[in-house]
Amino acid sequence: MFDVLENIDSIRMNFSEGGLLFMNVALAFIMFGVALDIKIKKFRDIFIEPKAAIVGIVSQVIILPAFTFGLILILNPPPSVAMGMILIAACPGGNISNLISSLAKANVALSVSLTAFSTLGSTLITPANFAFWGSLYVNYYQKAKHLNIPIEIDLLQMFKIVFLLLGLPLIIGMWFNHRFPEITKKIFEPIKIASVVIYLLFVVAAFYTNIEFLPPYIIPVGILTFFLNAQTLFTGFLTSTLAKLKKADRRTIIIETGIQNSGLALVLIFNPKLFDGNGGMAFMAAWWGIWQMVSGLGLAWIMAKIKLEDKPTLKNEA
Repeated sequence: MFDVLENIDSIRMNFSEGGLLFMNVALAFIMFGVALDIKIKKFRDIFIEPKAAIVGIVSQVIILPAFTFGLILILNPPPSVAMGMILIAACPGGNISNLISSLAKANVALSVSLTAFSTLGSTLITPANFAFWGSLYVNYYQKAKHLNIPIEIDLLQMFKIVFLLLGLPLIIGMWFNHRFPEITKKIFEPIKIASVVIYLLFVVAAFYTNIEFLPPYIIPVGILTFFLNAQTLFTGFLTSTLAKLKKADRRTIIIETGIQNSGLALVLIFNPKLFDGNGGMAFMAAWWGIWQMVSGLGLAWIMAKIKLEDKPTLKNEA
């Protein structure tokens, strides 16, 4: 089905030093904006009403990567694309998940809590999850063929990058929110809008800079992206439904599990000390960044049309 992708493993996509700097600064700014809406109370809420939060964390951190690995075994994409799928599943919730939860009339407080936990925890969780599932895939695939991407991942380098680009901006943003609440109220909305715009520029830039490579691969990688997104959304639906959560909480977990931080994935992929712009991984992450915006907004529009008959677990309050 994906024979056209046969040579994608050998492609190394290009990004200038200036482009890489823009990606790093942009992601840090986006995470700072996310942190402006995170209060310590959101973490306290997780312990007050733990069931929905625990289900959301388990869905995103444990079940999602496992289901993604299963999907890879079924679809059998090229190795680098498969590793891109694993990296996406290992990333924390996307920076647009809170916006989509709000549009979907889901439990926004739960969404913010889960985003806060997954993003702060990603300093450890993302490298560990990628190393575990990536190693399983490497062992599986190398029994038959040669894998044309790094087998040994520099975990220390990955920890450092994730902390500098996600953890540190989040800590600074939460401190700024606590220290300057009035200023935060004034700048939050403009920064939120700017973050969405920068996020889109971020992903489009990755495509445009490497437009020469696009024609043969854009449709098959798009199909794989569609399957992956369907699986991530289904994972959130299945987990929250089996846990018998309230409908607003189910919506939030579907969105939080289905929307992953493609910006972080791209930064890691283009880092010369990690994946050095590996073509299959980069295509997958860039396509994911665009498609999840489309599918997320479409899903939010559908959900908003469906009336909720119960109240969310965590109240949507400032």
